[in-house]
Amino acid sequence: MPTHEVTNQVPPITGTDLTAHAALDEGLEREGAAWARDEVHELGRLANSEQWQLTGRLTNDHPPVLHTHDRHGNRVDEVEYLPQYHDLMRTAVEHGLHGAPWADPRPGAHVARAAKRSAGGAADAGHLCPISMTYAVVPALRAEPSLAARFEPLLTSRAYDPQLREPSSKPGLIAGMSMTEKQGGSDVRANTTRAVPAGADATFRLTGHKWFTSAPMSDLFLTLAQAPGGLSCFAVPRVMPDGTRNAFAITRLKDKLGNKSNASAEVEYDGALGWLVGGEGRGVSTIIEMVNMTRLDCSLMAASGMRLALAHALHHATHRRAFGARLVDQPAMTNVLADLALESEAATTVVMRIAGAVDRAAGGDRDEALFRRIALSVTKYWLCKRLAGHTGEALECLGGNGYVEESGMPRLYREAPLVSIWEGSGNVAALDTLRALGRDAAAVEAFFGELELAAGADARYDDALALLRKELADDADLQVRARRLVERMAVLLQASLLVRYATPAVADAFVASRLDGDWGFAYGTLPARAALGAILERNRLE
Repeated sequence: MPTHEVTNQVPPITGTDLTAHAALDEGLEREGAAWARDEVHELGRLANSEQWQLTGRLTNDHPPVLHTHDRHGNRVDEVEYLPQYHDLMRTAVEHGLHGAPWADPRPGAHVARAAKRSAGGAADAGHLCPISMTYAVVPALRAEPSLAARFEPLLTSRAYDPQLREPSSKPGLIAGMSMTEKQGGSDVRANTTRAVPAGADATFRLTGHKWFTSAPMSDLFLTLAQAPGGLSCFAVPRVMPDGTRNAFAITRLKDKLGNKSNASAEVEYDGALGWLVGGEGRGVSTIIEMVNMTRLDCSLMAASGMRLALAHALHHATHRRAFGARLVDQPAMTNVLADLALESEAATTVVMRIAGAVDRAAGGDRDEALFRRIALSVTKYWLCKRLAGHTGEALECLGGNGYVEESGMPRLYREAPLVSIWEGSGNVAALDTLRALGRDAAAVEAFFGELELAAGADARYDDALALLRKELADDADLQVRARRLVERMAVLLQASLLVRYATPAVADAFVASRLDGDWGFAYGTLPARAALGAILERNRLE
């Protein structure tokens, strides 16, 4: 009805690559994957297209449904997804976001995959859970060469087939993880699932209940169970070699805060077939290879989540006017946006560095593998902790519009806490870092060697590094101080990279605020002398 005219509303954000920004491109170049830049941005534009944004919304508005029996009363234990979910999965697999880098001989393959994963997440985060697990299962499966030879070509294949069939009959496979139990959670040594030897070829039968199994329609799962020789790792197929369903019952799907498009389930093993991976009693050391890679993806999700939230805030502030000027030009809002951009750039820079370490470690670089050990642990803790607050501040930039589902911000906000819980909550990640500091002197040396590369460029950085060394030398109450120490390590790692590689405006503002204390308790409290406009310019949308 012609009763009013709509003015001062923000145009749709679709149609551009929201993940495109200087820090990502510079990271691709620096870490040896500049060759992937065009594909990264192609995927970014696709993920933020009107069609794929609708696809992402539908898969979250209509979550997966569990069917325990078919219409004849036969037990089937199948999860039904919208067709759009399979479209997202197929696209991710075809672009190599899953296990493909492990079969790609090009230098920078893992870096390219990290950037593409960040770009593809603009449409939906949930489907990337099984994509991440498929990526992560490959190095763990290599602990059992016969299984790796059998399944790795299918886990790295760029063909997606969602049907439950015998694995060797499919053109490509998706893998999952089924570790935690209700009585233990992160304390996997408290698991009670039993594994009984069932003949030759390291075959066992597993019986027990798993509290969280993500993507239960995957073809293959790594799981932990108590074997005669102790806690061990097993590969459990959904469909057995003879084509029959494994004894793998899905009891219910979890009703989660977010990540709605991805099914997370409780499952019961009732004599389920499993193949031993890595030797009896070596379950934790075997599956930690998978955990390390999924922790990388948690960090990637945090960094890309920050970028998406910032992009929405920037878009709104650029097109919305208040009190006679664009929001982006209002000094208080400029400070908020620049602060959010600073956090986002630091996150992107550090995850690209760690993706480069993963790439070089996969090629046999021992020093990079040692650096990755601690860098990944501290980064997973810190970035995943920062994401929720960052997303909330970005949502506030949209005002009441950001609190409305149509803006897309509530879905980003609901996703944010997941990465801080997945693969070990904050305390688990912090204590894991302490264990590494106490047990692996070579990894500690590699980590501090990286920090020393920035020494001498900024006195404030040097002072912060000296303070960290002093605090680590004091072994009193380490567990009580665990989070404080890991926070300092993570922020110093970010600062070391920005001091070496970022523009002076970014490096100075980060060191002044995050290390030198010239910062408040909320975003938007950067010092007045900070070059806010220069920081925002590096993060402008296409």
